[in-house]
Parts: sequence; structure tokens; C-alpha cells
Amino acid sequence: MTTSFNAADLALPGIRQLQPYQAGKPIEELERELGITDIVKLASNENPLGVSPAVQAALTAAVSGLARYPDANGFYLKDALATKFSVEINQITLGNGSNDVLELLARTFVQPHHEVIFSQHAFVVYPLVTKAIGATAVQVPAKDYGHDLDAMAAAINHNTRMVFIANPNNPTGTFLGKNEIEAFLEKVPEHVLVVLDEAYYEYVPEHQRAPSMQWIDRFPNLIVSRTFSKAYGLAGLRAGFAVSHASVADLMNRIRQPFNMNQLALTAALAALLDEKFLHDSVAVNQQGMQQLTDFCDRKGLNYIPSHGNFLTIEVGPKAGEYYEALLHAGVIVRPVAGYELPNHLRVSIGLADENDAFCQAMERILP
Repeated sequence: MTTSFNAADLALPGIRQLQPYQAGKPIEELERELGITDIVKLASNENPLGVSPAVQAALTAAVSGLARYPDANGFYLKDALATKFSVEINQITLGNGSNDVLELLARTFVQPHHEVIFSQHAFVVYPLVTKAIGATAVQVPAKDYGHDLDAMAAAINHNTRMVFIANPNNPTGTFLGKNEIEAFLEKVPEHVLVVLDEAYYEYVPEHQRAPSMQWIDRFPNLIVSRTFSKAYGLAGLRAGFAVSHASVADLMNRIRQPFNMNQLALTAALAALLDEKFLHDSVAVNQQGMQQLTDFCDRKGLNYIPSHGNFLTIEVGPKAGEYYEALLHAGVIVRPVAGYELPNHLRVSIGLADENDAFCQAMERILP
């Protein structure tokens, strides 16, 4: 039986334009493809320390209750977040990772006739959620691989509904100082929502961090998103949240999927939030590993983008794709970033000392 059925004809135009999100290659996939073991994965900005013992203990205790639905409102996690960050519970929206929160924001506030502004070399989810809704994506050229806030402010017009700012930025690791962001917020009209994506916030030295959540009283159009996937070590459970004006959170929660954070994610996120030692150790390991990689690049004469995250984006030249493949055959997974308009770069997540060393040794063999 022949048919002319084509699902693409039935989909929204914005959906037809999209390509699926490309995650870092899993270890298991490389094992299947090349039949090798002892693989080092430095592709997805994961915490090399793994899951903290406190989280593991909390998860073990929670397993017996998995036949029950989780608390749809996540009260205990919200209560702990409100206490830690000095905000109100009704300002918090929980998500299945911070990606979920970003999509909720777009679905709640952006309509097809709106424009959404973001920077060149910024997180791919920003154009993805914009186009999926059928809105117009406005990409502003980067400045020194990061956000040009003056140009982004100039791009705002009466059709603009949302601006995404990643700070630190992924995949470049660039960082905007608190004064720069505050000055930008003062320029933005109230009909434009500013989403400050702080997925890598914990890696920024404390004296450089912006008091972003406290700004919400002054700028009710500001939304701050965070994640437990990076420094807290919960990438596999998907746990994130946003802090916003209470009226923004109320609207987001009206379309949020019931139980969008499962019981294990709620349990793990609460335990991780309270485990300050693990967070401190994670940041220390990242600082040491960053020094290890930058020292290697300096020694080899490789340019890199100074990073405030848990990764380093290194310029290796027009053979970046070949080097990526060669690293795979050496059992080292990194991230090509040609899709972010950085065809000559590779992004390398910070691992443990021996994992970073495995990357450096493999590059020694590969580089001319």
C-alpha cells in the first residue's frame, strides 16, 4: 500500500526548521562503535566527582516510596531554596532540568508575532524553544565570544518579548560582571522579560557573583534560572529551577507538567543543596583542572577562551573535526562546537586530574 502521508506537512513551521539537540556522545555509544574501553568523557560539562555520598544515601532511602507520586509542588525543595537564596516560595518554579524551565518561560509568554533575543555562540536551546513556538529568533553578534549587551539592548523593539542571557555562557565560558548586567536591566522595558541563565553560577568566584535573585524586586521582568546538573552533580536526574516575580511563577506553574520533577530528583536536589562540602570540593577540583588544561594550552601555544564555567573552549584550527575524531579513537570524548559557529574550536569539560591528563596526552600525539 502506498501513501503520500508526510508528518512534516502537519507540523508547525517552526518545528520543521529545527534539528534535534545534539548531546555529547555517551561512553556506551563509543564503546559500541569502536570496541574500546577505559574511555574518558569530557564532553557534557558533568561533575567529575560524581554524586555526593549524602545524595546517594538520600536516594537509597527514597527508593521504597517510588510507587507513590511525588509532591507535585516540591514543597521541601522549594522551602530549602527559598531559605538559601532569601526569596519567597511562591517565586520558585521547579523544572525537569533548567532546560524545562526555559521552555516553560517561552511557552508561557512568547507568541508567534514576538521576537526573542540571544547572543551568537549562546546556548542552542534559546533558538530551539523560540522557533518551536513560531516566534522570531534574533541572534546578536558576539563580542569577544560573549554577549554584547549594548547591541542586545539596541535590538529590543515593540515586538521583543524575551531576552536570554547565559552567564557564564555555554559553550564559550565568557562572563558578564554584575555592573554590566545591572546597567542592561535598567535599559530594558518592562514588557520584555530577561532570562538570566546561571547554570554555571557556582563556579564563579564569590566576589564576582551578581546578586541576581535580589534584583527581582527592582526588576520584576527578570527571571533567574539555575540547575543541579553541573556543580551539584545531578545531570542524570534532571533538576532545575527558576526564581522570578511571584506573578511570573504563578503563570509558569499553570502550564508546568504535573510531577515534572520526579521523586528521586526532588530527593537528590534537596540533599545536594544541603551538602555544602561536596559543592566546595567540586569547585576546588574544577579550579585545579582548569589550571591543568590552561597550562597545557599555554605550553602548546593553543589559544583558548578564558572560562568561568567547568569547561574550556580551545582553538585548534580548521582540523578541529579531524582532531575530534582522533580523540574518539584515543578514547577521549570532547565536544565539537561547529554548530555554535565555532568550527575551529573544541570544548573540553574539566575532569579529574587523570582524565584531564588523558586529554593532554592524546592531544600531544595528535597535534602536528
